[in-house]
Amino acid sequence: MTRQSYATGIRIIRVMCTGRVDLAFVLRAFQGGADGVIIGGCWPGECHYATEGNYDALGNMLLLKKLLDHVGVASGRLRLSWISAAEGTRFAEIMSDFAGQLQELGPLGRGEGIEAPDLKRKLDALSQLVPYVKLVEREKLRVPERSEEAYRAFYESDEVNRVIHDLIADRLAVSQTLMLLRESPLSTRDISERLGLSPSDVTRHMNDSSRQGLVRYDVDQKCYALAL
Repeated sequence: MTRQSYATGIRIIRVMCTGRVDLAFVLRAFQGGADGVIIGGCWPGECHYATEGNYDALGNMLLLKKLLDHVGVASGRLRLSWISAAEGTRFAEIMSDFAGQLQELGPLGRGEGIEAPDLKRKLDALSQLVPYVKLVEREKLRVPERSEEAYRAFYESDEVNRVIHDLIADRLAVSQTLMLLRESPLSTRDISERLGLSPSDVTRHMNDSSRQGLVRYDVDQKCYALAL
């Protein structure tokens, strides 16, 4: 895999087949400071490989867009476009349009009103969760047919939203909380305000984490800390 910068803040991910574009590659680009990531793939039905990897890339992109939205990062910073090797003019037009879109969004984090430390924590938490997200995708997110319309309809469905809410969102919240607790012990209210979670959700997550031996509650200071 190679990565190159087309313009300030944009990363282009190039591989032999877009089916090899891992979620981790995209997140790594954002963690490295890219304001946007664009993936260029063969048109559906024109894949050079029997695996039709461009559909796998489409599924990964649609899923990651939802996860970015979930942590408050504009999903418009990620784009997948179908571009054949003979479409140089189309490539230039797409890149120009994407650069303009990113200018409207502003720098990563600042455009969303997210402070740099909070942005880092959100992206790090997502990155750590990639193996689990891929497992959920493999087991729970089966698109009924290989067509662009089917993929887009599926990832806009209540079924997918439910899977993300029930299986991914809680783990993501716990991951972010544990990162916060590495910095200092925090009360339920502190965690709630920092992550935008309800106090009841924080308590539920911390009770689960305590049973797993990940955190402890300091009764005297009335705060949670990482278990030693």
